[in-house]
Amino acid sequence: MSDAPGTLAGRFAIVQASVADACLRAGRDPSEVALLPVSKTFGADTVREAIGLGWRRFGENKVQEIQAKAAALADEDVSWVVIGHLQTNKAKAVAALASEVQSLDRLDLAVALDKALQAQGRSLDVLVQVKTSPEETKHGLAPDDLLSFLDQLKAFPSLRLRGLMTLAEASEDESRVRACFQRLYRLRDTARQAGHSADRLSMGMSGDFALAIAEGSTEVRIGSAIFGARSYKA
Repeated sequence: MSDAPGTLAGRFAIVQASVADACLRAGRDPSEVALLPVSKTFGADTVREAIGLGWRRFGENKVQEIQAKAAALADEDVSWVVIGHLQTNKAKAVAALASEVQSLDRLDLAVALDKALQAQGRSLDVLVQVKTSPEETKHGLAPDDLLSFLDQLKAFPSLRLRGLMTLAEASEDESRVRACFQRLYRLRDTARQAGHSADRLSMGMSGDFALAIAEGSTEVRIGSAIFGARSYKA
């Protein structure tokens, strides 16, 4: 398959090289930073093409999209990662289809997910989404509530805490973007010191992943840089 710049394979190669370069400039080993392709708004055929390139794990915002793509790709071994704001009424579908939720941000969602997972005899990796940006449009747990929330999560055996996630402020001021990532890094250290298994830091997207890597990200969520411009919001 062609890896020319305008192709999916070419864009994957460019992003991987850019992530590796950002790691090296930050004095980090590229193997420390995972890449999560975000396939939201792109159809099953595009995901199937990405699977053909060796990718098996994809981030999605909407449960309805996961349901549609999972049905179309039932013949493939795919892991779906929920990265968008999640309503409790979607817990049953998430419990059936997803391998991970990176947007856990409140107790009622934890309750709903645990109930649905236990009914299905499954467990799920989770990252707690923390609101490090001042923007009202961003979701996430208040930083001051993190430790008490992590303590509460211990009551839900089907939810395996793996780390933290955030969305940085959408700003041209790099210092403001970095501050969001720095805050999550400090919160992760505080959580670990309190005895919680929160090693992973999911932070950084197409426009700011290099800054996130410089501030300690262990996973970047890349959509448009890989799949191209989206035709609508999701």
